[in-house]
Amino acid sequence: KYFYEWVGNTGRLVITPLTDRCYITLTMALKLYLGGAPAGPAGTGKTETTKDLARALAIPCYVFNCSDQMNFQSIADIFRGLAQTGAW
Repeated sequence: KYFYEWVGNTGRLVITPLTDRCYITLTMALKLYLGGAPAGPAGTGKTETTKDLARALAIPCYVFNCSDQMNFQSIADIFRGLAQTGAW
């Protein structure tokens, strides 16, 4: 399903065996109506890979980083906004 979230002509990531594996795993999860959360050390491209896949599939991608300043109210605000825009 294409969501028509066109973001223009942007650059793409270099496809490596790891990014290819992430793309396949995350698209399979999307097909099964599941989610995915890439994990690993900092600076390995997890966020950029996820954003690039979302851009290629025209799916909205919302990225936030959890910190000690976040509480249940800020997470509730994020989920409320996602539900109001229909992205949930």
